[in-house]
Amino acid sequence: MEKKLPAHLEEQRRFVHVGEEFPSDATTLSGADTFQTLGVTQHWDLKEFQEHFKFEILRLTPDEIQFDLIGIDPAIANAFRRILIAEIPTVAIETVYVENNTSVVQDEVLANRLGLIPILVNPALLQDRKPGDAPTDQDTIVFKLNVKCTRRPGIPEDSANEEKFVNSSVYSGQLQWIPFGDQQARFGECPPRPVHHDILIAKMRPPQAMELQCFAIRGIGKDHAKFSPVATASYRLMPRVRLAKPVEGPAAESLKEACPLGVFDIEDGHAFVKNERNCSMCRECIRSVWRDRLGAEESAKLKDAVSLGRIKDHFIFTVESSGILSPETLFKQALEILMAKLERIEGDLLQL
Repeated sequence: MEKKLPAHLEEQRRFVHVGEEFPSDATTLSGADTFQTLGVTQHWDLKEFQEHFKFEILRLTPDEIQFDLIGIDPAIANAFRRILIAEIPTVAIETVYVENNTSVVQDEVLANRLGLIPILVNPALLQDRKPGDAPTDQDTIVFKLNVKCTRRPGIPEDSANEEKFVNSSVYSGQLQWIPFGDQQARFGECPPRPVHHDILIAKMRPPQAMELQCFAIRGIGKDHAKFSPVATASYRLMPRVRLAKPVEGPAAESLKEACPLGVFDIEDGHAFVKNERNCSMCRECIRSVWRDRLGAEESAKLKDAVSLGRIKDHFIFTVESSGILSPETLFKQALEILMAKLERIEGDLLQL
């Protein structure tokens, strides 16, 4: 008969407990021999993993995806997050050739700003360019920016700058793609362009001007943050909020008001946990300072009434795309890269 852990150790293994001052039991106790002295083994089993693993999409928009990953180790969750940030290829401006720049923005700063503009190009249609190689139509996308600020005739001096001047503000939408080689046919269905056309590059006044060429190449976030395909990729552990004893009457009202995120609600005079997922662990509901303001009777009712924690193997992921690739495409590519890494590790182990 398979031995089981005592209840208090099972609590420590599965949950992080959050107290008024600090969290406890945050260490991952998933090692195969962690509880060997108690006669309990935790050897990884594929069938058991398949039974407990869950993937649930909570929200999907053109720019963002939020999903749950349940039943995996924190190391795998973090590897997935790091791949999303640093290892999915995109295209960004790498080199800027400045022919003329009389604006107040220095050439170096201007090149840096241009490099940070997300470029809508399918990276699968480009090859990686090795350092020192000459640019070709197979590995480089070229944009030009040629603008000059002039004054509109007949506009009163007290008018707004946008009315008085032409090109007083230079935006990303003014970058023009210059196809060469077979790029016109290859990118014809989706011509390369900035994801957003209203990113401010610089402000100018007559007679300032900019004339430059931008060379964009394929890269990954490990090379430079401008190649990262996500605005953010993060996860948090699923909150676990429990009421250890009944809370009713004025104490229930006080508990509901104490939570700024609406985790608690009242039904038939009794408090209950309504929106557990909303909890940010601000710990207002368990702070003694807050309870002391309520008086001795209500404070006694609320003492040790709320138990806060997080589930160690339940991750809530939020991935916000920079607009170059859709969130679902990012998710699929991250999985493919993770699988390729695991296959490479498996191959190396078989050679030992």
